[in-house]
Amino acid sequence: MIFTETRLRGAYLIDLERREDARGFFARAFCQHEFAEHGLEPVIAQANIGWNRHRGTVRGMHFQYPPAAETKVLRCPRGSILDVIVDLRPESPTFLESIAVELNAANGRALYVPRRFAHGYQVLEDDTETTYLVSEFYTPGSEGGLRFDDPRLAIEWPLPVTEVSDKDRSWPLLADALAEVTDRMSAAT
Repeated sequence: MIFTETRLRGAYLIDLERREDARGFFARAFCQHEFAEHGLEPVIAQANIGWNRHRGTVRGMHFQYPPAAETKVLRCPRGSILDVIVDLRPESPTFLESIAVELNAANGRALYVPRRFAHGYQVLEDDTETTYLVSEFYTPGSEGGLRFDDPRLAIEWPLPVTEVSDKDRSWPLLADALAEVTDRMSAAT
């Protein structure tokens, strides 16, 4: 695997190191040793799959508060997404900054999302599937989120938003949630 740290400290792009021959290719997509060598948490508590019918669908911006904050490794083995993460670590010089990365079946790329980051994505093709390796179990009492269309986050979704869950539409705006996010995310430093 080829690990490239993004401008958000601790968040990595993970590209496959393909071994190709006449049959196709073989590549390692996860290795505890390689993750640990890069200072990344190599723990997987759950493996999840998301399937999306329509392009334009948005999922996010989701996170879990400490002590159940989670790391995620996301990949898009079918279709294409624009994956967005937001740094919610109050002590970070990139607090509230975001990056967007295209993950798709062709590039095979994954995104490592550290603890205390919000995560979401927009589906760029119909019939798109995502896979998540998650370091913590889903903990409803620790669940949090921010609105995908929050003007303060200023996320530029490339397509018109066609589908969003009622739950994702109801997350608070950052202006209303900043004190709680800062307080609860600070506890984990």
